[in-house]
Amino acid sequence: MILQRDVKEVLGIFLQDPDTLDENEEHQDLRKEGNHSDSLPSELDNAKNHTTTVTPWYSLETEEIFKKLVTSSKGLESEETAKRLQEYGKNILPTRKPPGITEIILHQFKSPLIYILIIAGVISVLLDDLRDAGFIFLVVVINAVIGTIQEWKAEKSASQLQTILKIMSRVRREGTELKISAEEIVPGDIVLLESGSRTPADLRILYASNLTIDESLLTGESAAVEKTVGVLKEDTPVSDRYNMTYAGSTVITGRACGVVTATGSRTEVGMIARAVTETESAKSPLLLRMEDFSQKIGIAVVAVSGLMSAVALLQGIAPVEVFFLAIALIVSAIPEGLPVGVTVALSIASTRMAKRNVIVRRLSAVESLGSCTTIATDKTGTLTVNQQTAKIVVLPPGNHFEVSGEGYLPVGEVKRIDGVSPDTKEMEGIQKLALTATICNEGSLIQESKEWVHHGDAMDVAFLALAFKLGINPNKVRNEVKVVAEVPFESERMYAAVYYQEDKSGSIKIAVKGAMEAILPYCTKMNSLEGVVPIDPDFLNRELNSLMENGYRGLVVAEGLVSEGINDDFDLKSVDPELTFLGIIGFIDPLRPDVKGAVQTCKKAGIDVIMITGDHPKTALAIASELGIAYSKDEMITGREIEELGGPELPCCIDALDKARVFARVTPVQKMQIVDALVRKGHFVAVTGDGVNDAPALRRANIGVAMGSGTDVAKDTSSMIITDDTFSSIVAGVEEGRIAYDNIRKVTYLLVSTGLAEVVLFILALFAGLPIPLIAVQLLWLNLVTNGIQGVALAFEVGEPGTMRRKPRKPEEGVFNNLMIKQTLISGITIGIITFAVWIWLIREGYEENWARNLLLLLMVLFENFHVFNCRSEYRSAFHVPLRNNYFLVLGVILMQGFHISAMHVSIMQELLSISPVSFETWLTFLIISGVIIVVMEIFKRVRSAHESDTLMENSSI
Repeated sequence: MILQRDVKEVLGIFLQDPDTLDENEEHQDLRKEGNHSDSLPSELDNAKNHTTTVTPWYSLETEEIFKKLVTSSKGLESEETAKRLQEYGKNILPTRKPPGITEIILHQFKSPLIYILIIAGVISVLLDDLRDAGFIFLVVVINAVIGTIQEWKAEKSASQLQTILKIMSRVRREGTELKISAEEIVPGDIVLLESGSRTPADLRILYASNLTIDESLLTGESAAVEKTVGVLKEDTPVSDRYNMTYAGSTVITGRACGVVTATGSRTEVGMIARAVTETESAKSPLLLRMEDFSQKIGIAVVAVSGLMSAVALLQGIAPVEVFFLAIALIVSAIPEGLPVGVTVALSIASTRMAKRNVIVRRLSAVESLGSCTTIATDKTGTLTVNQQTAKIVVLPPGNHFEVSGEGYLPVGEVKRIDGVSPDTKEMEGIQKLALTATICNEGSLIQESKEWVHHGDAMDVAFLALAFKLGINPNKVRNEVKVVAEVPFESERMYAAVYYQEDKSGSIKIAVKGAMEAILPYCTKMNSLEGVVPIDPDFLNRELNSLMENGYRGLVVAEGLVSEGINDDFDLKSVDPELTFLGIIGFIDPLRPDVKGAVQTCKKAGIDVIMITGDHPKTALAIASELGIAYSKDEMITGREIEELGGPELPCCIDALDKARVFARVTPVQKMQIVDALVRKGHFVAVTGDGVNDAPALRRANIGVAMGSGTDVAKDTSSMIITDDTFSSIVAGVEEGRIAYDNIRKVTYLLVSTGLAEVVLFILALFAGLPIPLIAVQLLWLNLVTNGIQGVALAFEVGEPGTMRRKPRKPEEGVFNNLMIKQTLISGITIGIITFAVWIWLIREGYEENWARNLLLLLMVLFENFHVFNCRSEYRSAFHVPLRNNYFLVLGVILMQGFHISAMHVSIMQELLSISPVSFETWLTFLIISGVIIVVMEIFKRVRSAHESDTLMENSSI
């Protein structure tokens, strides 16, 4: 139901222009008192002391509320707000305290492998083997330091991203409407609410129109609650306080104005916030899968280690030595760093996305973007610049006028098509149309200093700019009428209406603007240059279609008288007025200059782009054709045609929705049905949305993408937020998502293949009856200097040239796909076999075991550090990936290689690791041998590339 405005004198001031208001003496006295902190009433003292406000605001008259909160209808003065903000603190709820450095350090020791190492170290101490014990504990400490640095950076990155996700609220201060961060709101502020916005603090409602609020956060009731003005009894429970709206609740429909009674932890929701902050955040699905994968590999490695231990014992190796060997092999071969590498890769991707105007709310969205097959986008503001400009005015019975000027600047003039200025009658008709659209308007366009500042819906602001061009002052017009009731624009309704009186005793008039199909059925006459004449629907529809075919968005304006009294329901269906058609306005919203290129990029990446809009079909198709999204009517379907297809669960309906590329005149419910049909057909869908009614579609989509300028509801439902509202940023997010997933694969490839190489080496050596190739401390050292920094550094790789030329991966496809299995087996077995061959040669040539192990350890370090460069790309040659793309990795490899060589010359490390210096010739020889892994993987990439090219040619010839 649309609720009638309370027309008390005290509430009438909210409908007037703030600059014309005269405060009464009481309010002036309160304002003076508000300049002194000592005069604040006890209610605000309670707020300052963080105690619960006991004042029953819902049971007080408006004047008394203003008095207690030391405020007025114009809002607080800037000096007073600064004082209150300092005294009461920011309007924020208790949040989960980010982990401190101590907590992060302790977290590094919560790993089964760390427990195994610590147990091994303790056993070493008990066996009086202090050397091995010292090294084991050193490895534990070094791993903890590396892990701490990585996790600290990830937490820091996450906290920086949260600062970007600020909620903005509309307030009135000193009579001027402002948009500020919700954190800056203080008790006594006047807050303006509209459909889709989140209530920033506890408010006593002063004005409401068609207001319904979702208070499920407090009451648990999913149904929206109707709100209005009035005074309630003191014993009214929270769920029945229809004149209050509480922090965290969401406006579903309508508009409202309220005064802040409590902020931050003093709000109703603030009292339960602590329970929310104690809830642990969920891990992303990919991270869970990688942890599960690591555990499975761990089980396999433990099984292999057990088998190898049994063989070693049968060969007469000492049990203690076998025990430490098994532990070292488990620690080295299990990809323990995989979950950390995944987290770092996702964190880096989130930071990179933020730089490209994409804020990720859920890490799972990063991995999901790599699977995106379809982007369902809005038109206005996403594909276009959202700077609506009135360019054409059509007056019945067919007089056309052009409007000059661009955007929202009220600079321009109206002329006939032939360039001649309108005559008096024509100008009167144009001005009457603009005047009516100004009355039925919720936007604002005011000049501050030398700049024009606007608030509200883009179409409302464009109407105001037209009014200024015609010499009409919107503020003056609004002050000269008394608004009785409003019907705010909603997408399902497709129109907005205002009931008003030009004087207190006058008749009630109605001003309407919106879509032709929503308003024309109520029009019985039209205003022409010869006067009021009967309506000609066919002619008006032809005029509208002509505008649409040329890419204009057409809105119509009408007026009328309400002959009978009106009730509480002001919808046109209920009132059924006889309207007079005043004219059509053709608006143009230019395409964003980078959108065409972004759409083409999607096509090359195998991503379908579809447009879902509430605009007229002809306008939608014109825009889609220009962008290359669709070219014929066969690729478009309207909301009415969707209804005619029957239920969305019918196969014929699903097939029709799957084939369409443009959806016009669709409702929010239909948008959700479209997304649902696409998902059912196997598409992985990213959907854009900005309104409260887009929430179902955003929730149903695989990836919900909210616009930065959109409603709080849309943002809360989405997986990611586009801060600049542009389609190109969505495509950039998809690219970064693919890069992140590629980097996760690279980290996986390195850790698993090097672990496999070590296992292969030991299996071959033991079953060949040879001594164990490396002792426990050497294995731990190898793991440290080859996988520590290098694995994390791979997460910093930049995107490859072909990233957006590959088809999307299948959503169900795991990281360990066919390609990963092949390259892991080939590289791991190659390193394992070559090092085993070298080990055989060293032993048979009579080298002393410790010296042979020293050489083998050097070879393994070189092999695995060389192999890092294979892992930089699964598709391109290692020689085609510039080193400058990842200096962190290059420096990490050089540092670790130098670290190992330095250890070979330091006596304490020589004794600890049983290593010693080698000649330059020996090092060079092993360097050449280890380079074989590059050659082998280059051959693999070349063969695979040739095979894929042949397959592609065969498919294209069929």
